[in-house]
Amino acid sequence: MKILVIGGSVFLGRAIVDEALRRGHEVTTFNRGRSGADLPGVEAVRGDRESTDDLRRLAGGRQWDAVIDVCGFVPRVVLESVRTLSGHAPHYTFISSISAYPDWPGTSGLDETSPCTSARRTWTPSSATTAC
Repeated sequence: MKILVIGGSVFLGRAIVDEALRRGHEVTTFNRGRSGADLPGVEAVRGDRESTDDLRRLAGGRQWDAVIDVCGFVPRVVLESVRTLSGHAPHYTFISSISAYPDWPGTSGLDETSPCTSARRTWTPSSATTAC
């Protein structure tokens, strides 16, 4: 499988990349190269996801089976990534943080059916991620 990970050099993104490589998948990472080193074996593409030109350069001539986006914080930026990469992968997964769930960490058993925090009018990292 060919996988694009937006982010991919730290925390959850790095774990996803590590596991994908371990399973023999071809992995491309797209990030600014500021937070951490990319794992050996990936095709590392440098760019800023807030730049449509950088996203177009990333997409140019490439196809993936899946996009995994682990670093979206602003809804319009995530939407631009989805739009620019449409037609380059049949599947786009955006992974939010646990802050999308209002009862975390006080409630156990949260899953994808649990109610999410509604996007707030006042920007905070968790409200922006929820809106994405």
